[in-house]
Amino acid sequence: MNKEKLLEFYNLHRGGINGALVGFAAATVILLIGIFKTLFLAICIGTGYYVGKRLSEDKDYIKNLLDRVLPPGSYR
Repeated sequence: MNKEKLLEFYNLHRGGINGALVGFAAATVILLIGIFKTLFLAICIGTGYYVGKRLSEDKDYIKNLLDRVLPPGSYR
């Protein structure tokens, strides 16, 4: 296939193609390492995404989080 037709096909079916790739990757990981390790991995990825997103929005997010969790001044 030429490149233009392939890009046109991808743009028309982007959601289905991406969903199939994510499903294939998830099934492969589950088969290779097991369901509980995969769930742990997904939780870690989700947590990392959340913290990274918050950190990019608010540069003092980690400092504010530590102020709420730890006694004041204990991490400095």
